[in-house]
Amino acid sequence: MAEAPSSNTNLRLSGKVAIVTGGASGIGEATARVFANEGVRVVVIADIQDELGNQVAASIGIQRCTYIHCDVADEDQVKNLVRSTVDIMFSNAGIVSPTDQTVMELDMSQLDRLFGVNVRGMALCVKHAARAMVEGSVRGSIVCTGSVSGSVGSSRSTDYTMSKHAVLGLMRAASVQLATHGIRVNCVSPNGLATPLTCKLSGMSEEKAQATYQKYARLEGVVLTPKHVADAVLFLVSDQAEFITDLDLRVDGGFAYGK
Repeated sequence: MAEAPSSNTNLRLSGKVAIVTGGASGIGEATARVFANEGVRVVVIADIQDELGNQVAASIGIQRCTYIHCDVADEDQVKNLVRSTVDIMFSNAGIVSPTDQTVMELDMSQLDRLFGVNVRGMALCVKHAARAMVEGSVRGSIVCTGSVSGSVGSSRSTDYTMSKHAVLGLMRAASVQLATHGIRVNCVSPNGLATPLTCKLSGMSEEKAQATYQKYARLEGVVLTPKHVADAVLFLVSDQAEFITDLDLRVDGGFAYGK
């Protein structure tokens, strides 16, 4: 059954067209639902998980949400995704390290695969969303999913840490270059949290993963969820943040503080 739109008359994204990559589950799914509830004209879910993506789109409602298969590492697919007007691009698709490799243990083929999604894919989404916005004279908003790993060092998962530092560099360059077009570019950087992807990789249940990740947060009494991240993204793409660009908004419960 499709979700009913909010009855709030002060919808923050009324009439906007939004794209969410990696939108079939986890942070992306939560954000697509928040966008829909805040009045977007349409939210496009882009992912490679076709069954899940179609299920999410149907549950939101086909009048407000559509699913498109898109491998963000493939430029032609990204071009096809961003082929018309877009007001909001949430470049969220990403993968995590399958192993806890250190610098001395780096598997370069694994690094290339991870960078293909986390860096190349992120860059392609920003590139083509920016082109569409400039061509359409849209003062749009682009948000990239970073990580607290992009702000601190790490004793493991070196390739992932490198990729998230690269995302920050992309955001900072794009925010400077696109400011003259009125386009805002920011990052949202969560701490570790339980998502279908992280639970599958770790072999942990959602409850176990939440308990494990909570140990790394300084803020007591709250467990980080995809909805917390989605709400941060909503703020960044809304008019409430119309003078904010080049910001790395950490949603980490104070994890990176003092690191």
